[in-house]
Amino acid sequence: MMIRKSRSFIVLLSLLIPPGVFGQESPLVVSLSLRNVVDLAISQSSSVKYAQNRDVNYYWRWKNHQTRFRPQLTLSGDLPDFENQTKPIVQPDGSIVFNKVTQLETNAQISLSQPIPQLGAYVYAASGIVRIQDFNNQTVGFSGYPVSVGITQPLFAYNWMKWNRLTEPLVYEEAQKYFIENIEEISFTATSLFFRYLRIQTDFGLAQSNLKNSRDNLKIAEVKQELGNISENDFSRIQLSVFNAQKALNNARINQKNADYELKKYIGLDQNQTIELTIPLDMILWEVDPDKALSESLENRRETPQFERRLIHADQSLTQARRNAGVRATLQMSYGISNSADDFGGVYVNPEQQQNVKLSLSVPILDWGRSESQIKLAESQRELVVYDVEQDRQDFERRVVVQVEQFNLIKSQIETAEAADKVAGRGYLIALKNFQNGEISITDLNISLAEREAAKRDYIRSIENYWESFYLLREVTLYDFEFNKKIDYSNPMLTSEKSQ
Repeated sequence: MMIRKSRSFIVLLSLLIPPGVFGQESPLVVSLSLRNVVDLAISQSSSVKYAQNRDVNYYWRWKNHQTRFRPQLTLSGDLPDFENQTKPIVQPDGSIVFNKVTQLETNAQISLSQPIPQLGAYVYAASGIVRIQDFNNQTVGFSGYPVSVGITQPLFAYNWMKWNRLTEPLVYEEAQKYFIENIEEISFTATSLFFRYLRIQTDFGLAQSNLKNSRDNLKIAEVKQELGNISENDFSRIQLSVFNAQKALNNARINQKNADYELKKYIGLDQNQTIELTIPLDMILWEVDPDKALSESLENRRETPQFERRLIHADQSLTQARRNAGVRATLQMSYGISNSADDFGGVYVNPEQQQNVKLSLSVPILDWGRSESQIKLAESQRELVVYDVEQDRQDFERRVVVQVEQFNLIKSQIETAEAADKVAGRGYLIALKNFQNGEISITDLNISLAEREAAKRDYIRSIENYWESFYLLREVTLYDFEFNKKIDYSNPMLTSEKSQ
């Protein structure tokens, strides 16, 4: 593991050196392995930045959820509230007299509130003071409540706090696991782009080799033509093979430029940097236990908390429909002391008690079956969710098992493709030598050439299948079977926040 990190560091350091710094005539060519490309993608690509920002978003959503159920201390007031206008004043006998009012009111209150999620209630304690200065009568008065405590308790009502405390931890757990899953998705995408480039790079190398061999064959054919040892038909075919090889090389060059751009764009590499990919032959062909893979997948993937959250949300919607259909009541109670005086200190001398009890009711009498239909709808939706979750769970487990089965079958495919590539390569060299000696026709040589190219592509494709299956297996289990440990990534954007 340390060797891989050291190599990755060396590659990353070399990529920081601008092309041409060692000379304009021979720009630095950086050789990249699959591991290097994956490391670059998960460290500096735009995709990983998006995943990190999304993880930050859910982190602060979780922090916000936690603060909602903690005590809240608030200081509020009006500083000042000046009034100069004519207002209707109710007299002791019930009559109304319009008087001009000119006064300055200043008030402040401090309150401490605490929700109780288990009950869906709020309790509070508060203290406040009011100062009123009457400019018309040249008086100053104070009024306030040194202390007041109270509770607001919904009765027979839907308790959103209870359900929120059940679902939000699952949402955050999903987000944490989804972040790791996103990184593995980026690794898989980088792998696909790597092998797309590698296939085209291989085709480009084959096209260069074919063009060179075709030109050599043409030179030999020109000598034979001067000696009269070759027919016009065979000579024309050899000429055509040169043109076809040149055309194939041009197409391969265009495809390589496109693949080069796409790969560098995705992994965040400078477009002016010259790179060359190496075939990743460091494959470990081992058998993966399906039961182990399924167990890790159910423990590590976001689907497990997601399934649980979906079922809870269905129960939540049903409970809300039932509570909203019945009697709803709210009980409010408060107790405290209050007083008024001509000076500030007098408010706190011999204050009087104050109590308040209030019960609010809401009783549905006639709604034309609206409440009942809402309950039936919620019940039906809950049944659908239960069914969907069960189907999704089965599909997810089947996906893991199928992926393990595919990975375990790759070993024989790679061995067969590698053997075929070696045989086809030797066969082409023999056919090329025999053609140059005049023992076989250009048609036989082209057949051998096609077999060599097909075998080489199949071999590259078998390696690609291994590595794509390797990273897909990591993605669906979030487990590293190579080092037998759970996959975990830290978010550099959250390092400082979580350390506080």
